[in-house]
Amino acid sequence: MKKQDFIFIFVLVIIFLPFFVSDTVYEWYKSFNAAHGMVMSFLKFGILATMGEVLGLRISAGVYNRNGFGVLPRAVVWGLLGMGINAAMIIFSRGVPQFMEYMGMANAATIINGEFCLDKFWIAFAISVAMNTIFAPVFMTFHKITDTHIIDCGGSLRSLLTPIPMTRIITHLNWDAQWNFVFKKTIPFFWYPAHTITFLLPGEMRVLFAAILGVVLGVLLAIAARMK
Repeated sequence: MKKQDFIFIFVLVIIFLPFFVSDTVYEWYKSFNAAHGMVMSFLKFGILATMGEVLGLRISAGVYNRNGFGVLPRAVVWGLLGMGINAAMIIFSRGVPQFMEYMGMANAATIINGEFCLDKFWIAFAISVAMNTIFAPVFMTFHKITDTHIIDCGGSLRSLLTPIPMTRIITHLNWDAQWNFVFKKTIPFFWYPAHTITFLLPGEMRVLFAAILGVVLGVLLAIAARMK
């Protein structure tokens, strides 16, 4: 391990340790999360999902940051995307059970918020499939566009204020990789099962777990890149 690894671990401990050793801090977190869900979504994804990208860079390139990477603009973008993910999770976690009741499954909206059972598993799986089939491809493509824009702007904060040249970026995206890897492999083999677990959790834990999944995926993608 290098000095930068110890610094990274130290920062993690400073950020997360208070939530485990102090009941006061943890209770504050729960109450603030309940009252300001969107703000917490911004913070969770801004910190955790960016951490996944930073760890991925460390695994693939040996550094936590480099010129043009743009940690701060990526964190802001992830925070905004996290708010969108929170909205999508609310919409699909409530809409899909209602649709399942419409199609004949009794009490689906109640079961998904109750104790674990086989019916709850299938409802959670249905929510995950619906969200990741309808919402995820648009989300992933937009995230790829913002990443490209940040890199094009040299990783500076001006990327947050500069209009995104949508036509140019969309035209030059690697659609072969986007379709054959991002859509066809990560969605069914990672996100379907991962978000099934997400929707089995209590409502207040779902966004946090989804943000942690971003860390896991960033690491897995970096390992896969190194193996190639």
